[in-house]
Amino acid sequence: MEYVALVFGIIGMVAFAEVCSLKTKVAALEAQLGKVEGTPQYEERLSLIRAAEEYIGKQVNITLKEEYQDVDVPQYGNTKYGSNTILDADDDWMLVQVISAKDSKQVLIRMEAVQSLREV
Repeated sequence: MEYVALVFGIIGMVAFAEVCSLKTKVAALEAQLGKVEGTPQYEERLSLIRAAEEYIGKQVNITLKEEYQDVDVPQYGNTKYGSNTILDADDDWMLVQVISAKDSKQVLIRMEAVQSLREV
């Protein structure tokens, strides 16, 4: 009986590893589709690039996609204690001046990591 539980445990761990790697592969494919004209991902990416270029010099709320979030991300969308100003933007990157209650810094954000932009 213990061997059956061990076998199912191992199979479960392998299945979990496959699902995790699949999520990474899907994100990579979506990023590639964003550069192919005629796809919905391309139109979404193009509209984000246009919005970023339009908002240069303005304060914005930036929402990042779930898979790109890290420790610093929550302050990008939090303008209650500071502000986020887009300094420069191109097809792949966005340079943002992040001013928080503690400090001010410039951050490079990949355009593929941005879910939405909204002017404050």
